[in-house]
Amino acid sequence: MLAFAAQASFGPSLKVARISLVLFFVVAGVLHFISPQAYQAIIPAWLPWPRALVYVSGAAEIAGGLGVLWPATRRLAGAGLIALLLAVFPANVDAALHGMTVGGQVVAPWILWARLPLQALFIYWVYLVAWKARPSP
Repeated sequence: MLAFAAQASFGPSLKVARISLVLFFVVAGVLHFISPQAYQAIIPAWLPWPRALVYVSGAAEIAGGLGVLWPATRRLAGAGLIALLLAVFPANVDAALHGMTVGGQVVAPWILWARLPLQALFIYWVYLVAWKARPSP
């Protein structure tokens, strides 16, 4: 999918990358409200109000995902999504270092470590959709 967005003549592949990004972030954001305990598990113990942080980050994912749809809000939404991805990165590192349990099940360490480079791919994906590609909407 990212390879499609990186093509020189974006065309329909940019729309696929954009819609995929919107769906990814909106669905992830909605899941923050449907199953907050799963997301709360990754929040380091030293951060206050973990449930509130889950809801705020979920709302930010929904707003950022939807904001990417319109040219007028695309760059601002992209900046917000990148800021969010950077903000949650320390929590992902903390989970990789100390482990994580969701619903009584220990998350495999390799999954937690594999998430770290994925953050960079997500940031690049947002960058391609919100800034790099500038064809008509």
